[in-house]
Amino acid sequence: MQTSAYSRSGRQLLLGQDNNGLVLLFAINGIMFILLNFLKITYFLSYDDNATAELFFRKQILNWFVLPSDPDMFFTRPWTLLTYMFTHMQIWAFLSNMLWLWAFGYILQDLSGNNKLIPVYLYGGFIGGLVFLLSVNLVPAFQRNLEFMPNLMGAGAAVMAIAVATTTLTPDYRIFPLLNGGIPLWVLTLIFVAIDFAFIASANGGIALAHLTGAVIGFIYIHQLRKGRDLGAWMTSFVHWVDDLFNPEKKHRADKRKEQLYYRSTKKPYTKTPLLTQQKLDAILDKINQHGYEMLTEEEKAFLKRASEEEL
Repeated sequence: MQTSAYSRSGRQLLLGQDNNGLVLLFAINGIMFILLNFLKITYFLSYDDNATAELFFRKQILNWFVLPSDPDMFFTRPWTLLTYMFTHMQIWAFLSNMLWLWAFGYILQDLSGNNKLIPVYLYGGFIGGLVFLLSVNLVPAFQRNLEFMPNLMGAGAAVMAIAVATTTLTPDYRIFPLLNGGIPLWVLTLIFVAIDFAFIASANGGIALAHLTGAVIGFIYIHQLRKGRDLGAWMTSFVHWVDDLFNPEKKHRADKRKEQLYYRSTKKPYTKTPLLTQQKLDAILDKINQHGYEMLTEEEKAFLKRASEEEL
């Protein structure tokens, strides 16, 4: 119910907005996809035999970005635990992951603010990658299939984390409203999870298990957030610290700004009145965009509900 009030005029998450995590994730994935495929084309144009070109491309380029199933190789390339989740080679895999990322990521960022999406993505991909490494080396059923899944690449685990996090936050959020009132997110996510669950018994079982791990991480993240523990706060602080090093004139003082804006302002942003005003709605939308829906007071949440019912 709380989602509909700001689904109309005043949407704050535009593609060009500062600190837009969704756009940043799209940009990194897109740049990696274009760069790797450009290099692959270069290799294919440099060799007469396609098989030789593919072999050298994988050995000299791709293997430095994908997560290997061999522990010895992983320990020589530990950064692949990060880079694999931004690495795609097949166009359909890339488009599929980006479509899911957009569908769920937009909703999550819209409801929780700009500082939650990237931590959920990274946690899901990172821990999903670790589970892949452990499972293919410790579970006998997966060890037999190592020849079919020698490495892990793609944003599958990270996107799964975002999908489940979004659904945990707002399970009744509906998409495609023209289809009999819309499809609840939980239905779409259930199908998403069921597909990976069915693949556990296949040759790609280790990959499916990594994706399901991402799902668990997404649920845990939102569950902890509701308890007041933001597991991604340290990531946001670190990014701000790095940004401050290179942009000393624009220091990040989020907590102080919040206190000044909402508690110590000499001029009230709005008057406590039963009347619904666009100014008050805009102020609440700004607060959601900066700090997330969970930071709203009960009065502000009630106002959003009234605004959605009265078509402000």
